[in-house]
Amino acid sequence: MSAMPWHAEHWARLQARRARDAMPHALLLCGPAGLGKRDFMRRFAEGLLCQQTRDGEPCGQCRSCLLFAAGTHPDFAVLSFGLRKDGVQRSEIVVDQIREWSARLAMASQFGGWQIVCIDPADAMNAAAANALLKTLEEPSPQTLLLLVADAPWRLPQTIRSRCQRIEFHLPPREEALSWLQQRGVKDAAAALDAAGGNPGMASAWVEEGALARRQEVRKDLGALAAGRGEAMEVAKRWLDNEPQQRLWFAAQAAAEEMKGRAVSGQGPLSSQLDAEGLDLWYMAANRARDALRGPLRGDLLLLELLARWH
Repeated sequence: MSAMPWHAEHWARLQARRARDAMPHALLLCGPAGLGKRDFMRRFAEGLLCQQTRDGEPCGQCRSCLLFAAGTHPDFAVLSFGLRKDGVQRSEIVVDQIREWSARLAMASQFGGWQIVCIDPADAMNAAAANALLKTLEEPSPQTLLLLVADAPWRLPQTIRSRCQRIEFHLPPREEALSWLQQRGVKDAAAALDAAGGNPGMASAWVEEGALARRQEVRKDLGALAAGRGEAMEVAKRWLDNEPQQRLWFAAQAAAEEMKGRAVSGQGPLSSQLDAEGLDLWYMAANRARDALRGPLRGDLLLLELLARWH
């Protein structure tokens, strides 16, 4: 797997610790989705298990690497959402899962080296699972490594976070992100990067799935509503049917651009009738609505209320 350029500093620091035989027992890989945390995790774990590694990089050819690529390495496991007894996928990581893998880590490595368990997403552990993990973190076995991957590390208890070596992925400089996107052949790289808020991985994925067209639709819808030409209910239904959280991201962006346009020239690109305070409140409401869509509230009512306030 190829490395992203903004991984280099984290990679070098970890390899230096490995060379000093000073590896921590737990790493917390965190930061926004789209920056390659999981690619980094797999590359690092494979290199740690590789029998012919060079500078921490996996060779890809030894027995360990072949088993890793096939997903059958006995000393590596990823713990994620399991299934309930009725066969439905869980929405959280539960205590029984943690106990099972804690017991596995207490056993000897089958290859005689590291044993690695990745918990992903770690911020999906419920309270009982987090408490069970804490016991493992407090009494680690030799040559065992826990890799916690989290997009929202603040959801993890402080007691967990404080016992992990934190590796935080930040948005790279714009020029570095643009260069990476262009090397990958991403069309409209600059526009895609703006749409993704400077996140290159998200920009690449969004171009592939047609997100830039949705961004234009959102701006067109908001412009029409501001001019009194659109129907909030019709727009809410259309947004809800096709990537509503992404559309709310673009809607918040549009409100921010409206505020910026007024500050610079006195006129925003969407000609919203909201005043400056109203735009600021609407921007925050759009972001809250995006988070609320993950919960039990009715999405159609959330969007209708938000769009009616814009109108």
